[in-house]
Amino acid sequence: MRFHAIATDYDGTIAHDGVMDAATVAALERAKKSGRKLLMVTGRELPDLQSVCPRLDLFDLAVVENGAVLFNPQTKEVRVLADPPPPKFVAELRARKVAPLSTGHVIVATLEPHHLEVLKVIHEYGLELQVIFNKGSVMVLPSGVNKATGLAAALMEMGLSAHNVVGVGDAENDHAFMRLCECSAAVANALPAVKDTADLVLGKPRGAGVVELIDRLIADDLSDLKTLSRHRIAIGETDDKTEFRLDPAGPGLLVAGTSGSGKSTLTTSIMERLADAGYQVLVIDPEGDYETLDFASHIGNPTQAPRPETVIDALKDPRRSIVVNLLGVPLNDRPKFFTQLLPHILEEKARTGRPHWLVIDETHHLLPTGPSAASLAPLLPDRGILFITVHPGAVEPMTMVNVGTLLLIGGQPANTVAEFCRATGENEPLYPAIASEKLPTGDAIVWRRGDPETIVIHTKQPRTERKRHSRKYAEGNLGPERSFYFSGPEGKLNLKAPNLQVFLQLADGVDDETWEFHRKNGDISKWVRAQIKDETLADELAQIEADKQAVSKDSRSAVRIAIEARYTLPADAASGQV
Repeated sequence: MRFHAIATDYDGTIAHDGVMDAATVAALERAKKSGRKLLMVTGRELPDLQSVCPRLDLFDLAVVENGAVLFNPQTKEVRVLADPPPPKFVAELRARKVAPLSTGHVIVATLEPHHLEVLKVIHEYGLELQVIFNKGSVMVLPSGVNKATGLAAALMEMGLSAHNVVGVGDAENDHAFMRLCECSAAVANALPAVKDTADLVLGKPRGAGVVELIDRLIADDLSDLKTLSRHRIAIGETDDKTEFRLDPAGPGLLVAGTSGSGKSTLTTSIMERLADAGYQVLVIDPEGDYETLDFASHIGNPTQAPRPETVIDALKDPRRSIVVNLLGVPLNDRPKFFTQLLPHILEEKARTGRPHWLVIDETHHLLPTGPSAASLAPLLPDRGILFITVHPGAVEPMTMVNVGTLLLIGGQPANTVAEFCRATGENEPLYPAIASEKLPTGDAIVWRRGDPETIVIHTKQPRTERKRHSRKYAEGNLGPERSFYFSGPEGKLNLKAPNLQVFLQLADGVDDETWEFHRKNGDISKWVRAQIKDETLADELAQIEADKQAVSKDSRSAVRIAIEARYTLPADAASGQV
């Protein structure tokens, strides 16, 4: 299910002259029984709403006062989200005979044409207040407070994402919260400006329109609504500048290519764009390739296996994307760990619609051909899943049933397509001659499964520069000829650092004279340039070495920061505990 909640305005949407009819109430009850949450989003003050709406109990939360206050109909708890205008503001309006005039916890409300007097008082007192109009009503609220901010607070309290919400309304003040929702619907009586920006214009007015919306949601989850293509994410373009766009709620994606071809770079770019748009991404990362994603929380590390309950707890925050690092799980136990974690993830997805995307790196290892992976296939999401592999032929074919698009990179992608087709029984498409060679870095062949031909796109590069995670440099053994030696000015020492981890440990422990000898000679940057073969890091270290004003303590710290910014080191080395 894509849409787990309905957010609706009250007056002019589910109510006519302040009253909900029996058919609308029955439809709201059907929506609840379908497992969806209901949220009301209204400009009314709470006592007023309670007096006209006897079925407020149908709603999980009510956003009142045009976004300034939350009300829980079950617990009766009131949560004020903003500070009210100063008392002198209301007093001045009364002194100027502005009537009618009502005040809530935050809102100050009147009718047109009193907005002219309201604006004068705001200007004269220099107040940070805004005036919002709604079919002749005039609402005064703190700047930045509207139905969208109130709905966002309500969704956060419920652990839901706006990407799983349908919003329905009819008037000017509904624009904000409708735009926040993944799908916006306007009842037939809505203002023309509201209809113009809605994804869906319903055929009937007010409650009858909402009944129509609910029946469509229950029938097919709005799966036929083409206008939601506005959410698609651009991940590349063809030679003629035609954008290739990914549907965030569409079929699965397979990224495949030879080792070292840039699969992690491409998938990082895709995930960045999904996260930037507010979609929650969960990455299963068997080899620590995504340890440095700056938009995600990280669970697990090379010395500590992730705990399933920690993963599920992190998923409850819709703002967080998550990387589950399996390096702390023994290699042969990782498929079993994934098998045990997956049902917990899918239970959360069934409840909330999240994670919006499940990314499975090294898919051939976690879902290899065989009965174990085949038994998991029916559990996998039918949309929002991304497989990453070197060997698509080694992935259990049944798990790839819902893959709709292949992105192929690296050397001889035609062979990768053929491997996939042999495994799944597909007919091979036609592809350009370059598919038999090595694709240029940043290019990918795209095949929408079932299409007769493929296309080539130039992919967008990620914003995040991934840290280098080579074990060879971080904690392996470079051998005696390539190691760094702390010798000191007179050659009295012979301390060997065969990798970056040991280098940082020794750098913390040698005396200042030894450290300064090597720093001033530029030995550290020379070693990194010649033996680690990292020009970028070497240039940065050379600048640190050239700083004649730096004291020993500061230069050691600067060198550590520079190395840790580019290389994944064991937790004890990164923290300086040796």
